[in-house]
Parts: sequence; C-alpha cells; structure tokens
Amino acid sequence: MRDDDEILLHACCGPCSTASIERLLRDGWKPTIIYTDSNIVPLSEFNRRWENLRLVCEKYRIPLLREEPDHQAWLQAVKGLEHEPEGGTRCEACWRYNLRRTAILAEQMGFGHFTTTLTVSRFKNSKKIFLVGGEFPLFTPIDFKKQNGFAESCRLAKEMHLYRQQYCGCEFSLENARSYQLSHGMDCSDLPQYP
Repeated sequence: MRDDDEILLHACCGPCSTASIERLLRDGWKPTIIYTDSNIVPLSEFNRRWENLRLVCEKYRIPLLREEPDHQAWLQAVKGLEHEPEGGTRCEACWRYNLRRTAILAEQMGFGHFTTTLTVSRFKNSKKIFLVGGEFPLFTPIDFKKQNGFAESCRLAKEMHLYRQQYCGCEFSLENARSYQLSHGMDCSDLPQYP
C-alpha cells in the first residue's frame, strides 16, 4: 500500500493538468498522473495531448503513466448515446469508462485515492463528475475549478506554450466543435480531420 498522501490523477491533457497538479501539490498530495482516454480521436490528437502532458509532468517532476487507447471499447460504452448533447448522458458514460479504468489501475497499484482533472473545465459539471466518480470506492472528489482553477490552467498553459485543443476529444465533440465554428463563421483549420 502506498502512503496516504499519494493520489492517482486521471488527466485528459496538459493544460487541464497544470492547475490541477499545482492544487494537489499545494494541498499536500503526491500525484502520479495517468493518461487513459480512449475517447480521444484521431490517434494523432491522442499523441499530441500525451506529448503536452509529458512536458507538464517533466516540469513538475512527477510520474506519468500511459495506457494505450481502446477506442472500439469506448464506442461500445457510449453506444446508443451518439446523438446526445455535450455534457449529457454520453459524456457521463465517457467519464464512467475512463474513471473505471483509472479506478482499476489505482487499486492494482496500491493507491488509496484517485481523482480527475475533468473538474477544472468550465465546460464540465463537477457535480455530475462527482456522481460518476462516486461509483468507485477510491474516488476523491476535488473540484479543480475552485480557487480560480480554470483561469489558472489557461495562464499556465500559455506560459508553458502548451497546445490547447478546441474540442473535448471524441468524434462527436469534434463534430460539434466543427459545426459551431462553421455556424459562427470561424476558421476550422485547427480542428483535426476524422475519420
């Protein structure tokens, strides 16, 4: 069993991890980061976010783990929810899929706690994330939006020259972002092509 101040942090990207890591360190935690997001497509995007997360972990000198994505298994987990709006039941199924994988790893590796950077985003409902996370015994609810977390993550990402993605990660959020940008006369060239 690990020390009680060690925590496994599920991270979706470099920018979201910055303020989350700083908050954990400030609060006396010793984080280890896990990147296990099978929802992220295309693979080039998954790898780009990994590289930025690696830079963040190097800066803070904290351990980083990677689990290879299984997008087909993730698609099965959200089957039938493809047309749900952003933030709805498809997202809850996605969080459940990724947090379950994190919970399994936390238990296998002897962590007494795990949490997620997902709560730092101003686009995600922390209470809903806590409900999903609460399905797993080791989950520790931390609202990283608190204490100005989102703004701090933006500042730190800019300071570190990190890539800031324009969509959550899955093909459905990518299409939503593309539709939004087109309907508002915005340039979509920064969005990847998928499939």
